[in-house]
Amino acid sequence: MDTPQPASVTQEDIHAWLTEIRDLKNTVAALRNALEQELDDKKKCVQEALTASSTEIAQLKSTAAALREALEQARIDRDKAVQDAIVTANHEIVQLRSAASALRDALELERQDKDRSVQDALRATHDEIQQLKATVATLREELEVTRAAS
Repeated sequence: MDTPQPASVTQEDIHAWLTEIRDLKNTVAALRNALEQELDDKKKCVQEALTASSTEIAQLKSTAAALREALEQARIDRDKAVQDAIVTANHEIVQLRSAASALRDALELERQDKDRSVQDALRATHDEIQQLKATVATLREELEVTRAAS
């Protein structure tokens, strides 16, 4: 078996290899720097996205709180309006009941006055009839006495 003999290496070959190694090292360093820069850029983008989302979340929470407060105030206003309407309606009911009672009392007084007036008129008519009957009886007696004397 024959073993290959190492070829002779020249100074130029070594220099070329060293240059290639140096170039590869520079390429690796440049790629490492580019990769690190890309990682930094990605971290910066992630941080900016987190900051933006945190700001938006805070704004949304603030908006939700404001809407919740507005809704609660609307409920309070509605409840107050309902209470005011109930108070007004109850006050009106009391006034209407009082007016109805006063009208009922006035109607009863008018009815009593009418009954009294009718009774007074009947009594006066009855008295007048009695007087007229007495006058008629007196006039008949006078007529009979005058006829008898003639």
